[in-house]
Amino acid sequence: MTPKGEGTGTLDERITGALVGAAVGDALGGPVEGYSPEQITERHGGRVRGVVGPWNGDAWPTARPIAPYHKGDGHVTDDTLMTHALVRVYATVRDHLDAYAVAEHLVPDLMTTPRWIPELEAEALPLQRIFLAEKWLVARLHYGHVDPREAGVGNIVNCGAAMYMAPVGLVNAANPAGAYAEALDIAGAHQSSYGREAAGVFAAAVAAACSPGATPDSVVAACLSLAEDGTRAAVEAVCEVASHHTDFESALVPLRRAVAPYDTVGPDYRSPSLGARRPSRLHSIEELPVALGMLLVSGGDFRHAVLGSVNYGRDCDSIATMAGALAGALGSEVPHDWAKTVAESSRLDLDAPARTLAEVTREIFDRDVHRRRTHEAAYAALAGTPCSD
Repeated sequence: MTPKGEGTGTLDERITGALVGAAVGDALGGPVEGYSPEQITERHGGRVRGVVGPWNGDAWPTARPIAPYHKGDGHVTDDTLMTHALVRVYATVRDHLDAYAVAEHLVPDLMTTPRWIPELEAEALPLQRIFLAEKWLVARLHYGHVDPREAGVGNIVNCGAAMYMAPVGLVNAANPAGAYAEALDIAGAHQSSYGREAAGVFAAAVAAACSPGATPDSVVAACLSLAEDGTRAAVEAVCEVASHHTDFESALVPLRRAVAPYDTVGPDYRSPSLGARRPSRLHSIEELPVALGMLLVSGGDFRHAVLGSVNYGRDCDSIATMAGALAGALGSEVPHDWAKTVAESSRLDLDAPARTLAEVTREIFDRDVHRRRTHEAAYAALAGTPCSD
């Protein structure tokens, strides 16, 4: 696979690149999540250039606000745990998903099956690790018996649904519109407003990145052709600024300045503004536009896109998750040493979910072809026209 340029690689390579790339980005961003670029530079004596240890060193088990999570040393966070959980739902259903699949399969997976949780360094239920915005799925769908299509209403509006939508884009590889529609349906169980919209647009971006000959520019173009309201405006504003930069160092401040009018959290990430994470047609999550911006700045190079995302700070594990998935789907090689460290430290087989999803994606595509041909034949009979082969 090429490090930069037009998208290359087989379906299996694109899926592996996206899922492994997302996990690696997540692990690199985890230990500096919530801090500013200046704080990150001061803590690490310069920019982060790879896997680093916990922010508070050996004091991580009790240091607030992170305790009891061991963020750093190559441990993935809930972004990857949720991504892999969604892959397992696809492996069970073996077809396109909707909000009901979240209620019937994802929620029970989170509640009932212990799995290795890297940040807890123990086997536990995923429910015990995921953030409150993700616990909402369990509260609303399992305990509240809410219609899955509407369960996301009332949750805080953040990147919680978007962060694990890469599998939707991969199942719909080279079909951004299909990925967008499916992700919006799935995310309705989790998010509303611009949080749900971001899930659809991110899935579309991953699908677009899988297209033969795809480039960062074509990925952004696909997003802009589908995105609505503040999400579209934020992507457009950030990517216009990003187009004038070829190095993340010079882009860090301009990208934050470009997305700030659409971001509800405010300048202090750990002290959100009064209007933070509330529904709006004017606003956007910060993570997706910045990830797309870093993809443009890097020219699609995985290492550059992910390091730019990590050093951006704020919710940088999710930004790097998205940038890593997109660069990996474009065909940019995920550094072997990073992937090896993350897999070993997290005690996860990062390739296994990709193998599973590649197999399921082929099955779904075959079903799609059959459904489409059945429809074509029915329409031809209705219209009195011959059906093409």
